[in-house]
Amino acid sequence: MTDETAKMSAEETAGRALVARKTFEKEAIWLPSLAVQHWNAGEMFIEGKTFTDCVIEGPAVMAVMNGTQFESCAMGTTTDARTLLYRPVSREKMAGVIGMSNCRFVRCQFVQVGYTGSDELLEELEHGIKRLSEANPAVGPNS
Repeated sequence: MTDETAKMSAEETAGRALVARKTFEKEAIWLPSLAVQHWNAGEMFIEGKTFTDCVIEGPAVMAVMNGTQFESCAMGTTTDARTLLYRPVSREKMAGVIGMSNCRFVRCQFVQVGYTGSDELLEELEHGIKRLSEANPAVGPNS
């Protein structure tokens, strides 16, 4: 144990361990907490993580950055995919969003998460978002 680790609280130590992880599997991930742990560690966005069979929970708006992929995911509960999408006004920076760069989501379910990013990304998501009920018929047709 280094002197720096000895000075950290148990909560900070757990947060640093979470930031260091590269893979998450079959877990519920509260996206705001994950983002705050990264910010506390000096990382302004989440990068290089793989989430497999996870439930990604908000409330949150995810800024989908370079290299982030969604494979067979249920992006949200909605009858209109546009309700999940937010077009940025500024092309320079965005405040109040959770940046995800070079992350991979495999068979994940997103709950109360909105998305922002490039026009191309938003177009792709608008036409490719699967509702939660499409990915998990047990949820029901009105989801």
